[in-house]
Order: sequence, then structure tokens, then C-alpha cells
Amino acid sequence: MKVSITCLAIFTALAQAASRTSPPSGAIVVAKSGGQYTDLQSAINSIPTSSTSSFTIFIQPGTYNGQVYIPNTIKAKITIYGYTTNDQDYNQNQVTLVNSLGADVAGNNDASGTLRAHTTDFKVYNINIQNSRGSGVQAIALSAQGNQQGYYGCATDFIFGQQAIAWFEKCTIAISGTGYITANGRDSDTNPSYYVINSSSISLKSGVSSSVKTYLGRPWRAYARTVFQNTAMSSVVRPEGWSTWSVALDNVYYAEYGNTGDGSQGTRVSWAKKLSSPLTLGGIVGSTSWIDMDYWNNVSSGTTTTTTRTTTTTTRTTTAAGSGCTQTLYGQCGGQGYTGCTVCASGSTCKYSNDWYSQCL
Repeated sequence: MKVSITCLAIFTALAQAASRTSPPSGAIVVAKSGGQYTDLQSAINSIPTSSTSSFTIFIQPGTYNGQVYIPNTIKAKITIYGYTTNDQDYNQNQVTLVNSLGADVAGNNDASGTLRAHTTDFKVYNINIQNSRGSGVQAIALSAQGNQQGYYGCATDFIFGQQAIAWFEKCTIAISGTGYITANGRDSDTNPSYYVINSSSISLKSGVSSSVKTYLGRPWRAYARTVFQNTAMSSVVRPEGWSTWSVALDNVYYAEYGNTGDGSQGTRVSWAKKLSSPLTLGGIVGSTSWIDMDYWNNVSSGTTTTTTRTTTTTTRTTTAAGSGCTQTLYGQCGGQGYTGCTVCASGSTCKYSNDWYSQCL
């Protein structure tokens, strides 16, 4: 499962716990029984496309199966709350949206998304979003294709995208497999894409072998831009920090500031940068008027319990290059700009996932 973030997005955590177990006044209620609708898509469809008003949707506990699509023809400002007894802890989320669809069947990454949010001024609180398609193909949980979208108290997976300005605040990044935390796809110096992971922590997920290691990221495109700052990094982070992919590195901007822990102490790759001062939220996203600043200010006020988790994928790195070599099971074997092994080891076949990635399966 991967999350495609192709919007201006904030992923934050709340410092002071509160429960949200009843619908706000005037909310559209989704529930297994007793609500106005039994699925989120029906609730979305009830919002007039001509309206520019604000709408609130409250989802009662349960797992809701099926894809949800919010088209850009909807101009209303939508806020969706999931039932929770502790909105600072994603482990207490009691609402899950789940669908099983891969890009191989859907036709592209976005079309495979369990939640496809193409609208502007959109907020989601305390909802788990999953794609149960499994490994082997791209299968998106969240495809965020609009502007000014905020996801609060939510869980995500591998972070990748091409146009996103995305700020991740006070996140727990729980590593579940060897791989890369980010893959930024900024393709030119005019592309605004920027990933900032701030005041977060990176550690091994409970029960995962200590042999598992991760990179902070690898550049999907030649102008990739990602910063980790003020983040506690355990030894799960590789000493070199960042990995190459199949692009020139001259214009890649990977940087760190003020990170701590064993994972921050290694000798980084020569092309990574160390900042002299931290980035600021306003300096990256511009106007913050659309952000839930009450939530944000609680984050900044003191000790926090994280509510957003990001885990890496389990793809393995290429061990040799070009023709005449053999790629291992689950290794990359094709894609735009890829120059590594294209022949899979005996017993596996190079299978297409999308235009930039194929894998030995």
C-alpha cells in the first residue's frame, strides 16, 4: 500500500487528547445503521455541486468497504470526522475506509485510490484509509489531487508524488520493511513540490527484524526536494541517509537540520545538504488560513503523542546494473529512466506496475 500525495497537505498530531464520539450539529451522519447514509460515497453525493458552503460528515465506528471519489466539481468545503475516543492517537481511530484495487486494473495510480480527493479545502480527521490489494502492484490508499487539504490524526504509508507541497508534523514513522520513506517526483525548477518532515520520529516498527534498514528517500525525478528536520532517528536509518535512483543528482535537493539519534549521526552522501536554520510552515506552504490552527497550536504547545504514521515499502535495492546481470526477487527491473538489471532471477518475472516502476515477482 502506498499513499500518493499530490496536493498541498498537512499531516499533524494533537497534543491534548479529546474524544469525538458524537456528530457535530448539522453533520451528515454515516453509520452501519441509524445514520443518514450507510457509506461515505453516498454522503459525498448528497452535497450539491453548486454549493460553496461548508459541510461536515461524521462517520460512526466500523469498516466501510468501497472506493470514495470526491470530484473537483464539488466546490463546497468538506470536513470528515471519524469516531474516536482519543483524537491524538491514531491507534484509537474506529473508522476505516478500505478497498482492494491495483493500478494494473484501475489503469493508473490515482484511479486505484481508496479515497480519491480531487477537491479543494478538504479536511479529514481520525480515519484509517487502506488499500488491501497487496504487494506486487501500485495500490493507492489516499490519492489527494486537490489543493489545501489537511489530514489530521491519520495513518499513511510510503510518501510519493510529483506536485505536492506537503508538511508532516509530529509524525511517528514506523519502519516495517527495507526501503525508502519518501520518493519526491519534482521534475523541474518551476515545480513547487516540497516535502518537509518536521519534529517527528523514525523507528523500527514493533516485531520487525533489526536487520531492516531504511533510506530517508530517493529521487523519483531530477529536481526532487525533501527535508527532514528536528526529527529523532533511530539506527534503522542508514548512515548514508539518502539513496540514488535513476536520475542525475545535480539538481536534487535533499537536506537535514537539527536531527538527533543514532540514525542522524552517519556519514551522509556527499550530495546531501545540512541546513543552517530550519524551514518554517509559512515559508513552505504560504498562507496558513486553511489549516486547523487550533490543532496546530496544540501541537506546538508541548509534549505530544504522535497521530500520523508512515511506513516504508518492502522493495529491495538493485544490486547490479545493465544487461548481463540478474535482479533478485522483488527488485526493480524496469521503468522510466531505470538503468539497472532488467532480467529477473529464475522463478520470477518482471511485471509492470506503472510507467516508472516494474518489479521481479
